[in-house]
Amino acid sequence: MKKAVHVAVGVVVNAQQEVLLSFRDAHQHQGNLWEFPGGKCEANERVEDALARELMEELNIQVAQAEPLCNVAHDYGDKQVLLDVWWVDKFTGVPKSNEGQRWRWVPLQTLGAYQFPAANEPILVAIRERVALIR
Repeated sequence: MKKAVHVAVGVVVNAQQEVLLSFRDAHQHQGNLWEFPGGKCEANERVEDALARELMEELNIQVAQAEPLCNVAHDYGDKQVLLDVWWVDKFTGVPKSNEGQRWRWVPLQTLGAYQFPAANEPILVAIRERVALIR
């Protein structure tokens, strides 16, 4: 059995209740789809540290507050992932594409209009549940 790639994922939400999405390039695994930003956890790295590192490296934002949202284990056939998803509603810095990827802020209620990798479906459900609790 393949070892799952452990990924720290941030659902980054701004004061306008918009969420930050990144676009996966065509050459990447699950390319041409939108995703929540983040990246692989290094060996012996705490998930919170990986999340902070990845968001700074990719988008130039510093996490000020994050809490666990959900965990998703998914097998794509060619790759297994374990997504450790965090709700980030306090951060500093202005997002900027440090690695050339496209990104955008989208209203939480419009997430259904975007195409995501299959592993992201449980994340979308968790977001809907959280937003319903906030209202």
